[in-house]
Amino acid sequence: MHRNLAIFDLRNTSQKTFVNTKAIQGVTVDPHFTDRVASYFEGQVAIWDLRKFEKPVLTLSEQPKPLTKVAWCPTRTGLLATLTRDSNIIRLYDMQHAPTPIGDETEPTIIERSVQPCDTQIGSFAWHPSSQNRMVVVSAANRAMTDFTVFERISLAWSSTTSLMWACGRHLYECAEDGAEGGLEADIATKMRHRAQSRYGHDTVQVWRNHVLAGGNDPQLKSLWYDLSYMKQCAEDLELKLQGNKQSVVYSGIKNIIKTSSGSSESRRCWSGSERQTDVPRFYSEERGLALRLCGWTGRGSDQDVEPLLRTLEQEQEWERAAAVALFNMDIRRAIQILNKGATAEKGDLNLNVVAMALSGYTDEKSSLWREMCSSLRLQLNNPYLCVMFAFLTSEPGAYDGVLNESSVAVRDRVAFACMFLNDALLPRYIDKLSSEMKESGNLEGILLTGLTKDGVDLMESYVERTGDVQTASFCMLKGSTGEVLKDPRVQCWIENYRNLLDAWRFWHKRAEFDIHRGKLDPSSKPLAQVFVSCNFCGKSISYSCAAIPHQGRGFSQYGVSGSPTKSKVTSCPGCRKPLPRCALCLMNMGTPVSNSPGPGKSEEKMDLTRENKLAHFNNWFTWCHNCRHGGHAGHILSWFRDHSECPVSACTCKCMQLDTTGNLVPSDSS
Repeated sequence: MHRNLAIFDLRNTSQKTFVNTKAIQGVTVDPHFTDRVASYFEGQVAIWDLRKFEKPVLTLSEQPKPLTKVAWCPTRTGLLATLTRDSNIIRLYDMQHAPTPIGDETEPTIIERSVQPCDTQIGSFAWHPSSQNRMVVVSAANRAMTDFTVFERISLAWSSTTSLMWACGRHLYECAEDGAEGGLEADIATKMRHRAQSRYGHDTVQVWRNHVLAGGNDPQLKSLWYDLSYMKQCAEDLELKLQGNKQSVVYSGIKNIIKTSSGSSESRRCWSGSERQTDVPRFYSEERGLALRLCGWTGRGSDQDVEPLLRTLEQEQEWERAAAVALFNMDIRRAIQILNKGATAEKGDLNLNVVAMALSGYTDEKSSLWREMCSSLRLQLNNPYLCVMFAFLTSEPGAYDGVLNESSVAVRDRVAFACMFLNDALLPRYIDKLSSEMKESGNLEGILLTGLTKDGVDLMESYVERTGDVQTASFCMLKGSTGEVLKDPRVQCWIENYRNLLDAWRFWHKRAEFDIHRGKLDPSSKPLAQVFVSCNFCGKSISYSCAAIPHQGRGFSQYGVSGSPTKSKVTSCPGCRKPLPRCALCLMNMGTPVSNSPGPGKSEEKMDLTRENKLAHFNNWFTWCHNCRHGGHAGHILSWFRDHSECPVSACTCKCMQLDTTGNLVPSDSS
C-alpha cells in the first residue's frame, strides 16, 4: 500500500507533487493560510507547507493513544484542535505566535494547552463556523451534545512606562488611571522618566538648578543639589580642584574637614545693639569657616557676613529660618526686624509679632521670669525654628541639645550652629553621630557631612534602597567623586541600571547624552571604540583618515585666485590605495566626505561638531550585516529595508534587518 500525500493542479492533472509519509489520515487545510495543511497518523500530527513540500515543517507528538480527529479553527488563525481515542480532553495548538514564518528551516514554536468540555469521554467535536472559539462536543457514551467555548488566555503586558495592557481574544484592554487616583504619589520610575525628559542632572554650571528640573518639590533633592553647588563653588574659588588622584578637600565632606582641624580660637562678642558682652563663647578656625560656607551661611573669602543669606531667605519668605540665623549670629535686633517684617507681609503670620516682642525682652539672668516663661512656651510653638531660637537663648553655654537635636531643622543649619558654638571636643563627636544617623536613614542632607566618599556611597545606598532613585544616585556620585569611589560596585550598578532604564524607555538620545556627561566627569569611563573599519588588503584602519588635513584645491594662482579647501572623498584605503568595497545598492565605492575638522593634535573638546562641520551625514556611514557581511551606505540600506526583508545582494537570502531586534523601534525622545 502506497502512503503518499499528493498535490494535483486541476489545470494540469498530468503533473503532481507528492511526498512519501505515514501521516495520511485526516488531511485538513488551514482556512486562514491555504499553504498550511495538517495530517495525522496514530499519535502524531504533521504540519505541512505546500510551498516546501519535501518534509513537515512541524511534527506534534500526542499521547500513545491514536488520534480520532484534527480540525483547524475557522475563526482563529493558526489554532489547531486534536482529539485522541477514549479521552475527555481536547488539545489546542496555537501556531500564530511562531517567531519565524512557515517555510524557514527553523521549526516554529507553538503554545500548547488542553481543555476539558465535559467529564465523559468525547466521541467527536466540531468548530462553530462563525462564533469565535465555540465548538460542539459529542459524548461517546450517550451521544449528548455540549455547547462549549474555549476561553482565551489573557496576555498581560506592563510597559517600562508603567502602562498596563492586556489582550483577551480579539479585544485589547488598557488600564487607565482613575481621576480620583490622580492625587496619589507617582511611582519613582515615572518620576525618573519625567526628570530625564527635563535633562535633570545635566546642569553642571548652575548645579543647584537640577532640583528645579526635578520638579522643585522634594526638600531632600533641594538640599542635595545646593550642597553640591556649594562644594563646586568652594572648589573653584579655593583652587582645590582635583589634581591627579588627590581628592578636593571640599568634596570630602564636613566630617573629614573638621577632623583635619588643628584647633580653634574662642571669642565672645556683644549682642548687636547692646553694649553688654554675652556669656556665650564662639569658636573660629579655617576649617570651621569652610564648613560654614559649605552650609551656605557665608560667602566667598574670609568675610563671615550672613546678610546675603538673610536677604535671600526674606525673598523666599522663610521668615522663621532667617530670624534664627540672625539670632545665632548674635544679631538679636536683626532677628526682631525680620519677624516684624514677616508678620506684616502678605499671608504673614501675626504671631511673629508676639515672638518678636518676646525676643525684645531677652535677659541673660538665669533666674529671671523671662527665661522661665520662654522655657515653657517654646514647647508650645509649632515652627521648629522658633523653638530653637528660644532653646538657644535659654540654654547654658555648651549645652545646646535643644537646638542640635531638633530633627525638623535643616541639617545644614544645625551643622553651622555646631561649628560656631561647640568646642573642639564636642564638635567631632556631634558630627560623627549626625553622620551615622543620616547614613542609616538614607537622608540626602547627610551628603553635606559625608561628602562624595565611601561614607557618601553608604548613605546613597540607604537612599536607593528606600526610594529606588538610581538616577539621583548616579548623577550625584559623578559630580566630584574620586576614581576609587566611582569604581565601587554599587556606584557602577546604579549607573548601569539607569542606562538600562533609559534604553528601556527608548530614550537613546538621553542615554547618549548621559554617557557623554559621564565621560566628561569621569574620563576613565570613556568606552573604547567597539567598531572600526579596516582595509581588507593591508588591515589598516580607514577611520583615522577622516582626521587628515583636507585636500587643497588646485586653484587659479595664475589669475590671482587662491584655491579654497574642498572636502575630499575617501573612496580608497589611505594606506595601500586599494578601492573600498562597493555599496550593495548604488554599486559606488564606499567613501565618506571629510569636513574641515581639526587634525588629531587638537583635543576633542575643542572640535566643532555642529551640523555643518560633522565628519559625515549618517546616510553616508558604513553599514553592514554581521551575518552575511553585505552592506552599503546607511541611507541606502535603510531605504531598502523599508520595503524588503531580504538582503539586497542577489542570491543572498539573509534577513538582515530581522536579526536586529531594535531595527523597527522608534526612539521615544525626539530630541
